[in-house]
Amino acid sequence: MTKGSFRRSGLEWFSSLPACLLLLSVVLFSTSSDIHNQMLRGGEQLWSGYYKLRMDPVAPTCNADRDIDAAVAQELAQKPADDDPMAMLLDAQEKNPADVRLAIERSVADCKAAYQSYDSLQDKLTPGVKAYRAVELFVADLIAFGLESQRYILVLLVMMCAATATLTRHHIAMRAMETRLDYTVSLTLQTIANAMLLGSSLIFRQSSLGTETAVSSDDLLLHNFWVAGFACLTLASLYRLVRVPTGLAPGGQPNKAFLAVPLYTVMCLISGSYFALIGHTSGIGIYLGKMVELADMFLNVGLYVWVGMMLKQTRLATLVFNLFRPWRMPPEMLAVVAVLVAAVPTAYTGASGIFVIAAGAVIYSELRAAGARRQLALAATAMSGSLGVVLRPCLLVVVIAYLNREVTTDDLFGWGIWVFVLTAAMFSAVALTVNRQSKFNLAPVSEALPATLKALRSLIPYALVIVGVVLLYRFALDVRMDEFSAPRLLPVIMLSILVYEHVSFKNKKGSATGEINHQGLERSVRGATNDTTAEIGALLLLLGLSVSIGGVIERSQIMEAFPQAFDSAWSAMLLMVVILVILGMIMDAFGAVILVTATVASIAYSSGIHPIHFWMVTLVAFELGYLSPPVALNHLLTRQVVGEAEVLAAQQEDGTFYQRHERIIMPLIAMGISLVLVAFVPLMFYA
Repeated sequence: MTKGSFRRSGLEWFSSLPACLLLLSVVLFSTSSDIHNQMLRGGEQLWSGYYKLRMDPVAPTCNADRDIDAAVAQELAQKPADDDPMAMLLDAQEKNPADVRLAIERSVADCKAAYQSYDSLQDKLTPGVKAYRAVELFVADLIAFGLESQRYILVLLVMMCAATATLTRHHIAMRAMETRLDYTVSLTLQTIANAMLLGSSLIFRQSSLGTETAVSSDDLLLHNFWVAGFACLTLASLYRLVRVPTGLAPGGQPNKAFLAVPLYTVMCLISGSYFALIGHTSGIGIYLGKMVELADMFLNVGLYVWVGMMLKQTRLATLVFNLFRPWRMPPEMLAVVAVLVAAVPTAYTGASGIFVIAAGAVIYSELRAAGARRQLALAATAMSGSLGVVLRPCLLVVVIAYLNREVTTDDLFGWGIWVFVLTAAMFSAVALTVNRQSKFNLAPVSEALPATLKALRSLIPYALVIVGVVLLYRFALDVRMDEFSAPRLLPVIMLSILVYEHVSFKNKKGSATGEINHQGLERSVRGATNDTTAEIGALLLLLGLSVSIGGVIERSQIMEAFPQAFDSAWSAMLLMVVILVILGMIMDAFGAVILVTATVASIAYSSGIHPIHFWMVTLVAFELGYLSPPVALNHLLTRQVVGEAEVLAAQQEDGTFYQRHERIIMPLIAMGISLVLVAFVPLMFYA
C-alpha cells in the first residue's frame, strides 16, 4: 500500500474518519460485553468463587475470641435504658439464659466463619488472580463507559453526518436540485429548518434548567451536544446557500423547486410550526430526545448502512449473481431472484429503507449488467427490502413484540413466513406476466449446472470467512447470530471479507481476466465510510424528524376523532389499512410502530381484530406506503443510491404508460394485492 493511499480530503478528516471511529467504537463496546461475560465464566472456572475475588475482601470487625460465659452474664445483667420504653416492655419478661447463650454462641460462630472466609479469600488472591481481575474490571468499566456513551455517539454521528449530507447536497428529497431556483429554495428552507431545530433545542435546554428538578451533568452535556450540532448544521446550510455551485441551469419553476426541498426539512417546518402554534416551541427538541432514548436501535441503523457500503466494495454480490448467469434467465426472472435473495439480509437489517440504502446500488448495477431494463431494475431495487421484514430475525418485529404484550416474536415470525410466501408469489406473478418482454429460453441443465457449480467454488472462501467469524463468536464469546447480535457481527464479517480480498487479490491486480479490481483494504474501508457518512446523515436526520411528526399526530389527537371501537371488524380493518398506509408514507418504520402501538392498535383490538393479524397487516401496509407516491420513500432511497442520471434516463424511455412508469406501478400492484389478501381473507375465518 502506497503512502499516498492514506491522503484524505478535508471532508474525510472532518466526517468520514471520525464516523468510522465512532462506528468501530459501537462494535467494540457491544462486543466487550460478550467478552466480559466470558471472562466472568472463565474466572469462575479457574478460581471457584471468583465473583467474591473481584473486590478485595474486607476484614471482619467482630471478636471471634469472645468469652461466651462472660457475655451471657453481661447480657442477663443489662438493664434497659430509662428512655427506651420498647426495651423496657420487652424486658418485662424474664430473659431465658439458654436462649441468650444460644444467640451469643451463634454470633461467635458466625464471626469465626467470617474470619475463615476472609483468610481463605486472602489466600486465593494470588498475583495471577489480581492480574486477571484487573483486566476483567477494565473491560467492565469499558462496557459501562460504552453504554453511557451511546447517546453521545448517536448525537455526534447524526450531527456530523447531517452536516456532511448538507455540504455534499445528499439529503433525501422528491427530486434533485437542477436549477438555481431549486438550489435557492431548497437551501433557504434548509437553513430556516436548521435554525428552527437550533432554537427548539436551546429552548428545551433552558426549560430543563428552569425546572425544579436538577438536571444532571450528563443530560446537560447532551443538551449542549444538540445545540452545538444544530448550530453547525445551520452554518453548513447557510454556507451552502451563499456558495452556489457551478453547473446549475439558470432559472427554474417554483413547483419543481419545492420538490427539491429535503423531506427532513418539510417535516421540521410542519412539526416546528405546529408546536409553535400550540405554544410548545421545545417540542422538536423533546421528540429528538426520545430518539436518543432508543440510541442503540438508531446506531444499529448506522452500522447496517456501513455494512451495505462495505458490501459494495467487495466482489461478493457479483459472485452471487454469477451463480444465476449461466442459466440465461430473462431479466424479469432475474429480478424476482434478486428480490427473493435480498429478503434474507433485509431480515437482519430490520427495515426495507435501510436495506435499500445499504445494498440498493449493488442490486441495481448487477441487474443492469445482466440485461435488465432500467424501469425493471429500479422497481426491483426499490422493492428489494420489502419482502424480508416479516422474516426472522427482523428487528422491527422484535420491537413490535417488545411494545405489545398481546403478541410474541414466535407468533409473528411464524405467520410472517406465510406473508412472505404470499408477497413473493405476488411479485413473481406481476414481474413475469404483466410486462414480460423476454422469452423464457433458459439454458439446458447440462450446460448451466456445471457453470453454476464452477461459479460456486469462488464463493467457498467467502463462506468460510463468514462461517469462521460466526463460529468464533459462537464458541469464543457464546454469541449466536440473531437479531440482537447481527449489528455487531455483520461489520466484523464484512471487514474480514475485505481483509481476505486484500490478502488474496493484492498481487492479482491487472490480471488477464480483468475480473479483479480490488483497490486495497484501506481504500475500500475509506470508500465505504465516505459513502456511509452522507447516507447516515440523510437517513438518521429523516428518522429523527419522523419521530417529531409522530409527536404532531399524537398531540393533535387526530386518532381520537375516530371511534375507539367498531361493531364490525371489516369496517375497522378498512380504516386500519388506510391509516397504516398513510403512516408508512410519512414516517419511518420504527417511529411508526411506536405511534401505532400508542394509538391505532387498541382500536383494532377492541374491534375484534386479532393482534397477530393486525401486526401482519401493519407490516405489509407500511411497505406499501414506502412504495406509494407522492412520497414513495423507498423509491427516493433508490434514486439516492443509484444516481439521478439513471432515474432520469429511465423516465425518458419510450413505451406504454405502464412501461414508462413500471418502477412505480409494478411494486404497487404486487404489494397492493398482497395487502388486500392479508387484511381481509383471514377475517373470513374468525371475524
